[in-house]
Amino acid sequence: MIVHLNDLTTADAQHYLQHAIAPRPICFASTCDKAGNINLAPFSFFNLFSSNPPIAIFSPARRVRNNTTKHTLENVQEVPEVVIHIVDYDIIQQTSLASCEYPKGINEFEKAGFTMEKATIVSPPMVKESKIKLECKVVEIKHLGAEGGAGNLIFCEVLCMHIDDNILDNNKKIDQQRINHVARLGGDWYTRVDKNNLFLVPKPNTKLGLGFDNLPTHIRNSKFLTGNHLGLLANETEIPDIDPTFDDDQLKQIFQYYSVSPNEMEKELHRYAAKLLDQHKVREAWQVLLASGE
Repeated sequence: MIVHLNDLTTADAQHYLQHAIAPRPICFASTCDKAGNINLAPFSFFNLFSSNPPIAIFSPARRVRNNTTKHTLENVQEVPEVVIHIVDYDIIQQTSLASCEYPKGINEFEKAGFTMEKATIVSPPMVKESKIKLECKVVEIKHLGAEGGAGNLIFCEVLCMHIDDNILDNNKKIDQQRINHVARLGGDWYTRVDKNNLFLVPKPNTKLGLGFDNLPTHIRNSKFLTGNHLGLLANETEIPDIDPTFDDDQLKQIFQYYSVSPNEMEKELHRYAAKLLDQHKVREAWQVLLASGE
């Protein structure tokens, strides 16, 4: 199916975009107007865009159904300050409740059961229950249109961060496994990041990976190795040498049982390498695959 967004209603375009471009981190924004009225609302059009200067951007879009703007946008136009809270699983239901369209002047801290905590630099209060809080000044607001669904990009310079000690490791760095981030999908769908679905992807950084084109032909054309498997192998900077000290019982069994049938042996070696790669045992997988090409 090919979808041309110009042929869709805004609501339908939003459906396809929000389901496809996901998961999205959630900016839980605390703002206030000149009269001191406080607003607290979540936005999933949000991300980090620069570390020097430290800039995060979120977008309180104009409502699709009636083209009205949100109190958060109105507030930062009056008082260009915001506290961005990072949403985790422990506060997701309360955060969702704060998204209700309460009338101006209603304090969502009270409606959602959050505790107000005085910020150290900016005027809007912080959510005490949030484990990561970013005090920010608004440096720019860019309006993307005047129709329903149009975004309003709020550029926020992060002045300071408040980080719960319980999510830090021994080196005072954030431990990714302790946060339990929550992210927005399409419709009513969310996702939770926890230890069970976290995984590592080694970054090439300044070293150049081999690339698929430099993988041996029998590996590149394997019927048992997926694109992800080949990506792990091709991320290595060079094809390793065969290690004569590599000792593996299953490799020995494959050689023993399939030595009379080279084609079947190669299949079994590739199947075994795939299992090793699923466990991110790249070095071991290379040794098995190199053996299959001998």
